[in-house]
Amino acid sequence: MATEGRLVLAGGGHSHALVLRMWAMARGGPGRRPPARITLVSRHSTALYSGMVPGLVAGLYDIRACSIDLRRLCRLAGVTFVQAEITGLDPQARELQLKGRPRLGWDWLSLDVGAETIDIEEGAMAIKPLEPFLQWCGQQHQGGIRIRGGGAAAVEVALALRARGLQPELRLRGSALHLGSAAANRLGERLLQAAGITLQTHSPEGAGADLACTGSRAPRWLAASGLPSDARGRLLTGASLEVLNHPGLFASGDCGVLADQPRPPSGVWAVRCAPTLAHNLSAAVMGRPLRSWRAQRWALQLLGDGGSLRQKPQAVAFWGPWAFGPSRLLWRWKHHLDQRFMDRFSGLQAMERGKVTPMACRGCAAKLAASPLQDALARNGLGGSTPGSAEDAAVIGHTLEGRHLLQSVDGFPALVDDAWLNARLTTLHACSDLWACGARVTTVQAVVTLPELGERIQADLLSDTLAGIQSVLEPLGARLIGGHTLEARDSHGPSGLPGGLSLVLNVNGCTAAGVPWAKGPLRPGDGLLLSRPIGSGVLFAAAMAGSAEPAWIDAALLEMQRSQAALVELLARHGCRACTDVTGFGLLGHLGEMLAASPAPRRVTLKAAAIPALAGALPLLEQGWASSLAPSNASALALLGKRIELDGPADAARRGLLIDPQTCGPLLAAIPADQCDAALADLQQAGFSKATLIGQVHT
Repeated sequence: MATEGRLVLAGGGHSHALVLRMWAMARGGPGRRPPARITLVSRHSTALYSGMVPGLVAGLYDIRACSIDLRRLCRLAGVTFVQAEITGLDPQARELQLKGRPRLGWDWLSLDVGAETIDIEEGAMAIKPLEPFLQWCGQQHQGGIRIRGGGAAAVEVALALRARGLQPELRLRGSALHLGSAAANRLGERLLQAAGITLQTHSPEGAGADLACTGSRAPRWLAASGLPSDARGRLLTGASLEVLNHPGLFASGDCGVLADQPRPPSGVWAVRCAPTLAHNLSAAVMGRPLRSWRAQRWALQLLGDGGSLRQKPQAVAFWGPWAFGPSRLLWRWKHHLDQRFMDRFSGLQAMERGKVTPMACRGCAAKLAASPLQDALARNGLGGSTPGSAEDAAVIGHTLEGRHLLQSVDGFPALVDDAWLNARLTTLHACSDLWACGARVTTVQAVVTLPELGERIQADLLSDTLAGIQSVLEPLGARLIGGHTLEARDSHGPSGLPGGLSLVLNVNGCTAAGVPWAKGPLRPGDGLLLSRPIGSGVLFAAAMAGSAEPAWIDAALLEMQRSQAALVELLARHGCRACTDVTGFGLLGHLGEMLAASPAPRRVTLKAAAIPALAGALPLLEQGWASSLAPSNASALALLGKRIELDGPADAARRGLLIDPQTCGPLLAAIPADQCDAALADLQQAGFSKATLIGQVHT
């Protein structure tokens, strides 16, 4: 039976990734998921496997081979994924502080938040966190690379950079490397010498460095929490991985250390402790005894040379006082162990794809298809038989100054399990109806449907939803003035959680002056300007089956979260004549509405190859992926060759993009011919860098 408790996993480190995998694999047996509302909070949607990072730097692996998709892993484990940066922890209030978002409360908390490099000289890049370091590695570097540090990370990264043709130099504060033993230090020196890497000892402070590999500490916000910690901010835990004197609060990986078994930071400990952590999280939730974990005395270290010594890479092994290698066999062993670790997750993905069944899409792709919608409207005399007979928003009155008052309503089942983010996306999507009419948003009312859960969890979800709405409205000077709540029945969310979360918004606004923009008529010579890329429908359809690259979803969500309120003034400045927002019926369907609102002779030439697509959308369409609403939208393809001509060939993927349903889609605006270039330049300068002129209107 599920509890009302909230279990939060903070950080996407190795131990948390393995715990999520255990929960995804379990079927009610050992390692099963705790009966609580579980959330993973991570700054990134992927977790890098640290053991393969030097090989990535050396060019032996690509980024995908070293990355674990946390968003997909959470969905398989029935866990809510929240992508956010943690900025603080309040143990008394039992809250995590998140950047740009409301605080996240917890009843049980597990920390695996990694580490940060210490003693960084001015101008040097820190090796931790890894993501900024890898971006730095991707830049063009010429000449020597000065590395401050003499530990295993410094040696292995120096060898990896040498394998890329660079000339690194290690700068030590002392007289020798510190690889754990005298034998390891001697072997490390031989490796560096054979690779032609200079080792400078007794390098003074401030001598200058490009890269800092000078040891690590827990994130500073963690030390500031007041929890018991060692000199480097790592939380002190008992053998159960529970923080000393703080029941229900666990720490593992580089941010935690066993108080009576101190060990240096190493991915080995994070991997080895994961089964104990998984068991104890479940036990804590259910009020059962915790298990103890004992770290081994020595951890095996395998360091690769990145291929810098010979054409084929080699590795060395350090274990306690002994050192072995270099040897190609040791490299093959290291590669095998690393690959076996990653196969735990890729194998899970293969199993998922083999069992996946088609799922109806969510977000705006969950709207009713055009045909039954228009049929029902026509029967009741509400919309006629043509899609263009309804505007994006209705005029409901006028102000004393003569401004038009507009109103619209929009909403859908949750596109993502993160209630705050879902509310932000839904609000931006609903507001676009008014922006497409040239109006600003003034007030909003909300109808929130919540899952059947305990009252505390429902209160959390409602609070996060309201905060997500406010995150959009406050910068607009708009207000949330009321609403209603419902409880769902027999429904599930995107991750298979007891779901039913959905949001519908009534949006009100007014025009600055003049009449609102309509969907038509289009005028001869008008250019058609699309404010940003499309393709969200196919991306999230593929993501539900685990077939979308994490970076694609990250980029799509970043684009979708960008407010388009500024477009109203920008488009008005350049004489916008007609406008609509591209949503559930796809670009072609909504362009068809604009044509339906125009005299019959009007035709459009569409530059299919110029239509911007979100990263990953076209590759997925080429593979045959499509939103569940796309087949219904395909009826709009009948416009091709009639009122819409394609300027150049369009393959199946490009045609699929034309009918892909959009959540938080772009505005499609008709601009006078003599204003098109200036309008496009203004939009791009204002931050809409992918805005594109995609077509022209003809008689």
